[in-house]
Amino acid sequence: MAVVYNGVPLPSEGALIRYENGQYRVPDNPIIPFIEGDGTGRDIWKASRRVFDAAVDKAYGGKRRVAWYEVFAGEKAFSQFRNWMPEDTLRAAKDLRVSIKGPLTTPVGGGIRSLNVAMRQELDLYCCVRPVKHYSGVPSPVKHPEKLNVVIFRENTEDVYAGIEWKEGSDGARKLIRFLNEEMLAGGKKRVREDSGIGIKPISITGTKRLVRRAIQFALDNNRPSVTLVHKGNIQKFTEGAFREWGYEVAQAEFRDRIVTERESWILDNKDKNPQLAAEQNAQQIEPGLEFAPEEFRKGVYAEVKDVLDRIYRTHGNGQWKNKLMINDRIADSIFQQVIIRPQEYSVLATPNLNGDYISDACAAQVGGLGIAPGGNIGDGHAVFEATHGTAPKYADLDVINPGSVILSGVMMFELIGWREAARLIEEALETTIRQKKVTYDFERQMEGATKVKTSEFASCMIGNMTALAGARREVALA
Repeated sequence: MAVVYNGVPLPSEGALIRYENGQYRVPDNPIIPFIEGDGTGRDIWKASRRVFDAAVDKAYGGKRRVAWYEVFAGEKAFSQFRNWMPEDTLRAAKDLRVSIKGPLTTPVGGGIRSLNVAMRQELDLYCCVRPVKHYSGVPSPVKHPEKLNVVIFRENTEDVYAGIEWKEGSDGARKLIRFLNEEMLAGGKKRVREDSGIGIKPISITGTKRLVRRAIQFALDNNRPSVTLVHKGNIQKFTEGAFREWGYEVAQAEFRDRIVTERESWILDNKDKNPQLAAEQNAQQIEPGLEFAPEEFRKGVYAEVKDVLDRIYRTHGNGQWKNKLMINDRIADSIFQQVIIRPQEYSVLATPNLNGDYISDACAAQVGGLGIAPGGNIGDGHAVFEATHGTAPKYADLDVINPGSVILSGVMMFELIGWREAARLIEEALETTIRQKKVTYDFERQMEGATKVKTSEFASCMIGNMTALAGARREVALA
């Protein structure tokens, strides 16, 4: 492993985070790389770093500290190295394992993929994790934002991120359209119009199962009640629909004793309520109108009911299923209204890439917007936490932007490395500061009687509240 990246030596006062047997091994002085970010990233990072250092110091009485290490991407990297994403930056993120970054711009003029996507794919950060919950005092466009508390697990490497496109009228598009129409669709009525642009979005068993596996494990580790598979399988049966099927497969194959599917719960509940219920009667209750279905379909549902009861009634029946993690699924368009009108019914969402992109921002809008929405890109042994919003260059260096997205991404980072005391202190201080109505302009204009503060001043207010919170905890511990 290198000791110098982009010409900058590692901090001598820090030690490496290691990853062994599926677990992070974190020293008391971990070296954590950071990318400052473009545009407003400079102001946001300065404020966030002060908050992080204060939280660690107050939570652990000086016994722990982060050895921050700057690596470069985006405009700062290009100005120094004539490279938007130096190889040493990717190498440092890989070698040092856990990183955090501000927002990065995608260079104009084409010819280069998104820098954020590049990091995710190079490090195989296959989970984009977006926790969405309301902090008391944050202005919201909905009546009861506190009812929404979800963690979204979005597949982060395939679907549209691995998409292949051909421009309308290009040789590639014409060739592919000809192949589809003359060979793959020959003999049928379906045709691709000659003037179409063409895109392909792959969704794999590997990508799906490892994403859903991590979502389920998170739900079990954190006592979450359900995992919902979000898909558009009613239309795209072999990609989105396969995501649903493969999700259920990994749940039942690897977590059988700890989960129940929604459909299984109906079968078990029917049997619990009426132990004498025949399998055929049970089937008719879970499939209304079954008597009018083709015989082959009816027999399939009868067999399904019998199989569920034979396999899991002993371990899941008599109400035991109510204590299991519920695995269900929802159509993608339906979930958008569900998280508004029935948000309390959802806890963990597992989604393909594009669906997760939409639903993450839609949920964030209910609890304060992207300015306070954290995100983590997580793989097996590597993680990059980041602001979920853009660079807002017209506000750069004005010290006005809400730093909440990076600050709460830091909370996720500290949780990952096991520094939960620091994470909780940051969250409590942020919520206390907002309740005190000392907020940046984006919230101040929506809150009656609020005091508008700068980015740096918001961090100072948070640090002051941390001091008070840490002091109160010491008094309780000594009492």
